[in-house]
Amino acid sequence: MTLSSTNKRGFPLRRVLAVLLLALLALAAWIYTRPKPIAVTLTKVERGMVEATVSNTRAGTIKACHRAKLAPPAGGQIAHLLVKKGQRVKANQVLLELWNNDLQAQERLAHEQLGAAQMQVQQACTQADLAEKEAERARQLKEKGFISPEGLEQKVTAAKVARVGCEVAHSQVDQAHSRVDAARAGLDRMVLRAPFDGIVAEISGELGEFATPSPPGIPTPPAIDLIDDRCLYVSAPIDEVDAANIKAGQTSRITLDAIKGRAFAGKVRRVAPYVLEIEKQARTVEVEVEFDAPPKDENLLVGYSADVEIKHSSHEKVLRIPTQALLEGKKVLVYKPADSTLEDRAVTTGLSNWEQTEITAGLNEGEQIVMSLDQAGVKAGAKVQIEAGKAGK
Repeated sequence: MTLSSTNKRGFPLRRVLAVLLLALLALAAWIYTRPKPIAVTLTKVERGMVEATVSNTRAGTIKACHRAKLAPPAGGQIAHLLVKKGQRVKANQVLLELWNNDLQAQERLAHEQLGAAQMQVQQACTQADLAEKEAERARQLKEKGFISPEGLEQKVTAAKVARVGCEVAHSQVDQAHSRVDAARAGLDRMVLRAPFDGIVAEISGELGEFATPSPPGIPTPPAIDLIDDRCLYVSAPIDEVDAANIKAGQTSRITLDAIKGRAFAGKVRRVAPYVLEIEKQARTVEVEVEFDAPPKDENLLVGYSADVEIKHSSHEKVLRIPTQALLEGKKVLVYKPADSTLEDRAVTTGLSNWEQTEITAGLNEGEQIVMSLDQAGVKAGAKVQIEAGKAGK
């Protein structure tokens, strides 16, 4: 009877212990299976300057302000090649000369003809002076009655003829000068000179080969490619929708693939007055950006690929966020410190560029927004924790 009474009193105790055990197991299972807070990177909404910029749609190119692909005006055999690739030359320096012995002979002949014509001038004009003196003496003798009027007329006529002969000789000298000029022009057509100071980039042709100018509509390689690398600029295509914002004189930043980690100041020097219509690509406008100060310690080469970022307006002391924190539809994920969750919030934007975006409505200064948007599970309502050392400043 005593044992039965103990069993009746012990049954409720075992039941309570079993329920407590199940509760502990359920609690442990929930603790170990509940989702852990997602580690996110935050940044504060702050004030600062935002610049509105325009960038090129495709890679731009470094070009020289002066570049000439030269060929002699006339065709012929290369007799003298006076420069080498990479050589620096001065303006008007002779680069190459075609065979021109026949033209040199013609020039010598023209000079000799000029000398002969000048001697004829001297002879004819001396005779004219003498004939005019004789006519004057004859006039004096006529007044004294020593010669007849017919004799005086003969002397005067002879003087006039001699003077015409002098003038004809002068015209022959002018013709001889023209022949010399024509011979020199022919020689100049056989000589290629540098139109400006520069560096020889390429030479097409060797001694003894024939060089010919390009016929209309048939491009041929130039004899010499001359580049003035003292003045360089970037030619870059800008999408037509952005072209209206670009004006000459606007500031720009230039970056080069060949020179990593550096940006160079520049300004717009020209905006093309037409739109390029190239098949299978967006329509673009060619923009030229010159360096404020070309790099002196870098080997800046013509043909380098380059990108330009042109600033056309700016706002100072405005609310701004990193552009990468902006979601599609102009939304951001705001961190709520009260319960460590995220809130999906729409914002109104102003000026923007690749780095910063102006916020005109939807956020307050000092609020924190999520930067690590590519993290799995980062969305509105998610429980998060600030990643150590990555909180926004």
